[in-house]
Amino acid sequence: MHLAHYLGLLHRSQNELADAFRGVGRDHPDEPDVYHVCERLAGQCDDHARRLEPFVQRYSEEAPDEPERLHSTLFSGTRAGGLGLLRDLHDLYLMAAECDISWTMIGQAAQAVRDETLTEVVGRCEGETATQLLWLRTRMKQAAPQALVVAS
Repeated sequence: MHLAHYLGLLHRSQNELADAFRGVGRDHPDEPDVYHVCERLAGQCDDHARRLEPFVQRYSEEAPDEPERLHSTLFSGTRAGGLGLLRDLHDLYLMAAECDISWTMIGQAAQAVRDETLTEVVGRCEGETATQLLWLRTRMKQAAPQALVVAS
C-alpha cells in the first residue's frame, strides 16, 4: 500500500509549510496583517501534522524528501520589500497547493480503505487548507498592484 508515501509527504509538507508561514510573518513586520494571519495559519499546519500522527502510526510513513526540496527551492530566505512579500506569498501558495492535493489523494485512499476517522480528518484539514489558499490568493491580489506597477 502506497498510502504511507502520501502520509509521509503530507506530514512533512505540513511541518515545512508551518515553518514557512512563520518565517514570512516574522520577516515582514511592516505588514501586521501578514504577521498575525501567518502565525494563525502556521498553527493550523501544526494542528494538521498532529492530526496525521495516528494515521502515520497506523499505516506507517515513508519519508520522502520532496517537501524539504520544495521548501529549499522556494525559500532560500524571505525577501524584502513589496515585491519580496509578493514572491514570499507566492511561494507559500505553491507549498499550500502541495498540501491541498495531498489531502485530496489521502481522502480518496481513506474512502477506499473505509477509514472513516481518516476521512473526517481529511475533510476538516482539507477545508482549512482551501481557506489558506484563498487568503494567500487574496493577499497576493492586494499586494500585486503596488509591488508590480507603483514600486520603483
